[in-house]
Amino acid sequence: MDRGVSTIEATISAAADGWRLDRALADAVPSLSRERLKALIAAGAVAGDAGPVRDPARKAVAGAQFRVDVPAPTPAHNEAQAIDLSIAFEDEHLIVVDKPAGLVVHPAAGNLDGTLVNALLHHCAGQLSGIGGVARPGIVHRIDKDTSGLIVAAKHDRAHEGLARQFKAHSIDRRYLAIVAGRPLTGSGTIEARLGRSSANRKKMAIVGGEAGKHAITHWRLMTALTDAALVECRLETGRTHQVRVHMASIGHPLLGDPVYGKSKAVHRPILETLGFRRQALHATRLGFIHPVTGHALSFDSAMPGDMQELFNRLVV
Repeated sequence: MDRGVSTIEATISAAADGWRLDRALADAVPSLSRERLKALIAAGAVAGDAGPVRDPARKAVAGAQFRVDVPAPTPAHNEAQAIDLSIAFEDEHLIVVDKPAGLVVHPAAGNLDGTLVNALLHHCAGQLSGIGGVARPGIVHRIDKDTSGLIVAAKHDRAHEGLARQFKAHSIDRRYLAIVAGRPLTGSGTIEARLGRSSANRKKMAIVGGEAGKHAITHWRLMTALTDAALVECRLETGRTHQVRVHMASIGHPLLGDPVYGKSKAVHRPILETLGFRRQALHATRLGFIHPVTGHALSFDSAMPGDMQELFNRLVV
């Protein structure tokens, strides 16, 4: 056997009797997604007692045994780098990281290395069975470079597919702490406004009318009133680019320190300068989801980081 190929023995369960073969095998092999198995079947890498099978739609029979030959994942294009990470949770399927402000999530123009992906390639070396056949972490959602807090990544196709499905269904519990300018007149509210690229500046997001942009909903509640400012918790029903930053600015409460969507009030400038606080005051404080393989409900909380806590302390009435 090719040393670059690993073989998985799979038996169709009684519950999967009569299912499509790709679906039944996905049930029997938790580490591989249905799409990945469909591709392996088409490539002749799945064999039963009578030899290779090539029809992913054929009916599965309970008790039938198959051999799945999985090629070694192709090395990721990005470089693995030893970067310290704060791990909130990790198992063989996924990892939850408490990201510091300043760390870019994914390599892109201007940030080709030193990112969370580079760090995960090093930390998870030998554990990544491949997203689409490539040994890379499955980033399902992103957090802005200068936003801190919790983010989850998958280690294999099955976990990636399961997490992506939950994000698409908006069933993930995502909550942020934000320090905003001004004090809201009410204790809570909901902002429902579509987001798209700004026509004036393509690097910015903006609220757009009609059917343009993407549907976005943010639920917020006042946590603490501060000096002409407030600590609010924002619960995302959707997860759009810069959603909290644009939505809160749209109701007259931009995030303190936000260089793109907010302009610091005179009362806040000296404090921000003294502290050297030059990022949006935003922290992903809670992340909850159903484990895509075990089915267990998971929820993680992250306390406000030191720089935001210091800003909060200086603004306490």
